[in-house]
Amino acid sequence: MITDQRGFGAIAAIMVLVILAALAAGITTFSTGQQLASAQDIQSARAWQAAYVGTEWALYRALKNNSCASQTWVHPDYSDFNVTVACVSRDYGEGQKEVAGAPATRVIRVFQIVATASNGASQSGPGFVERERVAVSFCEWDGAACAGP
Repeated sequence: MITDQRGFGAIAAIMVLVILAALAAGITTFSTGQQLASAQDIQSARAWQAAYVGTEWALYRALKNNSCASQTWVHPDYSDFNVTVACVSRDYGEGQKEVAGAPATRVIRVFQIVATASNGASQSGPGFVERERVAVSFCEWDGAACAGP
């Protein structure tokens, strides 16, 4: 009878430890990836909100204050986001209307507003988020301000 079989239990224990360590490393990698994806999703929603605020701000300025200037500013609620707003306006003649009994061309001013919100992270880095929102609006233009839709 062979009674000298020492060491088999140690080899089995080492194999079990290696398998458990590999499983723990896989779970840790998966968990880290999920946390990064969740953080990226939250930052994406914040960037979208910042771009939304940028377009609303520019639409108000264009339609109420007759100002269609491009500008960059920091979002007041999300201080890590820069919002760049670009505004372009064009006038188009559309049909005719009567002014003091005489026909005149109706002028429509079209505003195109592009708001881009991005955080301060490097564009090649994993935390970079950028969202762009485009809004187009128009009004009847009387030569100095919006007269109505």
